[in-house]
Amino acid sequence: MAIKANAKRAIRVSERKRLFNVRRLSTMRDEVKEIKKLVLAGDTKAAEKALSTAYQAIDKAAKRGVIKDNTAARKKSRLSAFITKAAKVTTKTVTKKKAA
Repeated sequence: MAIKANAKRAIRVSERKRLFNVRRLSTMRDEVKEIKKLVLAGDTKAAEKALSTAYQAIDKAAKRGVIKDNTAARKKSRLSAFITKAAKVTTKTVTKKKAA
């Protein structure tokens, strides 16, 4: 346990920062999960609309140092590719059903 006043203050400050970082990280993860859930349910239009909120959460996490910039870029790229791929698959299945 800390003895000096500065050390006690540092513990309080680091705990406060940790809580903010945990909240930011969980918000980002929740947004990503929501998009994946929408895509797997077949609702790519809603997933595309939710993409901007996910981008915002990812960018905030990167800006505050919760995740690194390249990690943020990779997450955004993979999310976008996931939605695009799902949209192509659903378009192909709809086209095949109409042709049949």
